[in-house]
Amino acid sequence: MVTIRLPDGSQRQFDAPVTVAQVAANIGAGLAKAALAGKVDGKVVDTSHLIAQDAELAIITDKDPEGLDVIRHSTAHLLAYAVKELYPDAQVTIGPVIENGFFYDFSYKRPFTPEDLLAIEKKMAELAKKDEPVTRKVLARDEAVAYFTSIGEAYKAEIIASIPADQVVSLYTEGSFTDLCRGPHVPSTGKLKVFKLMKLAGAYWRGDSKNEMLQRVYGTAWARKEDQEQYLHMLEEAEKRDHRKLGRALDLFHFQDEAPGLVFWHPKGWTIWQQVEQYMRRVYQDNGYQEVKAPQILDRSLWERTGHWENYRDNMFVTESENRHYALKPMNCPGHVQIFNSNMRSYRDLPMRYGEFGQCHRNEPSGALHGIMRVRGFTQDDGHIFCTEEQIQEEVTAFHRQAMQVYQDFAFEHISVKLALRPDNRIGTDETWDRAEDTLRTALTECGVTWEELPGEGAFYGPKIEYHLKDSLGRPWQVGTMQVDFFMPERLKAEYVSDDNARKTPVMLHRAIVGSMERFVGILIENHAGAMPLWLAPVQVAILNISDAQAEYAGNIAQILKKQGFRVITDLRNEKITYKIREHSVQKLPYLLVLGDKERDANTVAVRARGNVDLGVMSIDVLVERLKNDLDTKA
Repeated sequence: MVTIRLPDGSQRQFDAPVTVAQVAANIGAGLAKAALAGKVDGKVVDTSHLIAQDAELAIITDKDPEGLDVIRHSTAHLLAYAVKELYPDAQVTIGPVIENGFFYDFSYKRPFTPEDLLAIEKKMAELAKKDEPVTRKVLARDEAVAYFTSIGEAYKAEIIASIPADQVVSLYTEGSFTDLCRGPHVPSTGKLKVFKLMKLAGAYWRGDSKNEMLQRVYGTAWARKEDQEQYLHMLEEAEKRDHRKLGRALDLFHFQDEAPGLVFWHPKGWTIWQQVEQYMRRVYQDNGYQEVKAPQILDRSLWERTGHWENYRDNMFVTESENRHYALKPMNCPGHVQIFNSNMRSYRDLPMRYGEFGQCHRNEPSGALHGIMRVRGFTQDDGHIFCTEEQIQEEVTAFHRQAMQVYQDFAFEHISVKLALRPDNRIGTDETWDRAEDTLRTALTECGVTWEELPGEGAFYGPKIEYHLKDSLGRPWQVGTMQVDFFMPERLKAEYVSDDNARKTPVMLHRAIVGSMERFVGILIENHAGAMPLWLAPVQVAILNISDAQAEYAGNIAQILKKQGFRVITDLRNEKITYKIREHSVQKLPYLLVLGDKERDANTVAVRARGNVDLGVMSIDVLVERLKNDLDTKA
């Protein structure tokens, strides 16, 4: 007798071992038809999986997140099946699920073309309509190597040969195509109805540049057509919002080969930067931080004491002078410890909060660089808090509230919190890591938030809270962090005098709210599609005259607004007013003031808001009140 416990608490009993599909059919024909997989005692399996003993079972359908992963995994196999049907000489390698889709890498004698992609996608649809069963079988390692070698799939044979000889592997077959895979997969190809191939790219075999360059085909797959259409629409919007394109179009910044991964900021882009920095500087000041500045280059011996030279050396830029080795700082924390160490500290001084807009350099691989989102030189809104262990919870709680207010002011409403836990490559004892992780959990509980835990994703010196926000397209971005560090202060001999006159080591909290300033500005540009809110806009108001007769009046209005602190330009060119309006509208300016004889004579302005919204004629005082209200509310 096999007892199956279902998610609703009910039970089903069977006289003999039973498959997931049979349980679904026992529950109802509708569920049997919708079943994509099953979750047996927490593990996702095929519907053909045989349950031989009592177990908990959930039937996975396309309404479940796991169901979507199964669809995408199976669609990757469908892609490989179609490629083999069209190009029998092609060899298949790997094809995993990725965010929003999948990819598969192929070795083929010529590059695939966009026309090939269309043909492959068409073949995939034909194969899916056949509704061929997807079946699983298990082979010993050497049997599997022999099989793939016999059909000319050298890459598959190499993958299998690299695993221990005593292991078995699973193979999945649909129609004439068999592939190596752990699974699970949909029960038949007919379950795969909504997919699209997206693009081609190159990829080295096993990620090693010494190996052959393969061809990577990216695709997306969904349970419902409307979900895919929404996703494709989001991609179109993201393309329009690409900060690299907007950076050029709006004259914000540029890159060039002489400084790979480093940004040349133009006046308009630097104005946005400065608004963010000055805002964050006020946050520092309002919350008890002292702003400091540490050197860019520090001796190797310091990086050895912190552990960076051993754990982070490949990511650091190094140099030497007079037989001494130095590194450009990849982070600001060691410098802040030196400032703390410059005087004897008392427990009465703690918590001591330092903040720095510190420029860091990291030797990112050239292939990982991405506009101002991923650069080699960046500035952080970095801060470090030196405190006692008893003060950690209060400091983390206060930081959380600061961070949430900042994200609200930048108009981000959807924030998720994650807790990154100890990685394999770390310093310190497990006991110390336990204390650090538990302290952060307690602080998050105190804040009343729910969080997701990320095993293995902490820094090598401590666990961290991560803040992930969603932009206007629903895309997630990781920005702020709060990290507990028991190790670096000890390694760098930071001390304070406790209330019993003993020397003790403070705890160091690493914190940032926006993180990389470059990256955050890029997020803002894409979030607003370049149409920055008034308080962030590099140019807030453009004054346009209809003829030379209003030029002097335009200059007077500009001076009035500049004295009020607004960023204003005048356009007095001898051009048609419609041309000037169109040109400045393309630059996404918040307000345009159009001045003709009527406005000059009445001492008024005709106001247009972004989006070609005609606000009519108003006095300067009314305009200034409106602008100030926009600034105060960060509208």
